[in-house]
Amino acid sequence: MKVLVTGGAGYIGSVCVEQLLNAGHEVTVFDHLEQGHRAAVDERANFVEGSLADPAQVLEAVEGAEAIIHFAAYTLVGESMTNPEKYFRNNVAHGINLLEAAVVARVRKFVFSSTCATYGPPERVPMTEDLAQRPISPYGESKLMFEKMLQWYRQIHGLEFVAFRYFNAAGASEKFGEDHRPETHLIPNILRVALRKAPHFEIYGGDYPTPDGTCIRDYIHVIDLSDAHVLALAPGKQGFFNLGNGDGYSVREVHRACEKVAGGKIPAVEKSRRAGDPPKLVASAEKAKTELGWKPKFAKLEQIVASAWDWHRRNPDGYK
Repeated sequence: MKVLVTGGAGYIGSVCVEQLLNAGHEVTVFDHLEQGHRAAVDERANFVEGSLADPAQVLEAVEGAEAIIHFAAYTLVGESMTNPEKYFRNNVAHGINLLEAAVVARVRKFVFSSTCATYGPPERVPMTEDLAQRPISPYGESKLMFEKMLQWYRQIHGLEFVAFRYFNAAGASEKFGEDHRPETHLIPNILRVALRKAPHFEIYGGDYPTPDGTCIRDYIHVIDLSDAHVLALAPGKQGFFNLGNGDGYSVREVHRACEKVAGGKIPAVEKSRRAGDPPKLVASAEKAKTELGWKPKFAKLEQIVASAWDWHRRNPDGYK
């Protein structure tokens, strides 16, 4: 298929583009490079620099596409709590330009990068897709709003869509890895310390009701995440799907795994809790396995950390 990938110069987008190309699809990346990196775009892909804020640019990029995979979004929960208008403008208002272009261009399939943040603090774990959605940040709310828009566009315009609610993407492919500015994710921040790029990493809260007092999260390898998007392009596949491994690891467990893979002690400093951090978030991805035929290849935490460590060692300054 001819696939347009918005945000394809970002972390998850770059690996997904690589996997799409490996599967034989023709890919165009649309990215304004505010957060993405030109060097993170697979050389086999077409690249268009542009902004979702410009309807004309968006429509021109979408023309001829048979499917859209939409990654482009702001994703920092904390920032959304201080600058909500940035998140609603980009993630919702500018996203409408993409949906409208998809209708005009008669795109067959729309795959959306959503988040488990649409659920808010879960009623139970592992979390299934039928849980109530009560986001507690403008970021989560903006993603939920776009999910609702997709449902209306399917009903009114017949736009077939798949929305993936991610848990914690981590790891790297051989070519592409994680290079956010600023970096807020746990594994790359621990590994930066191992590379002597920082004196320590920070643990936010050691008094949660978990076995070791730190938050538990579900980590999913970015290649496994990307494989699900390739499967979602099949005709007739639609709906909402969680993407996670179904296993949870605490911050301290991730810390120990990073020390084991990097081969040495990695200093940590404990801080107070961050507002809005639930004690435990773990996915049930049975629906994706059953309906999409998805099966994670890199489910073990050490596999995920080892791939990230390999990439960061070879690229200590990221894409700089």
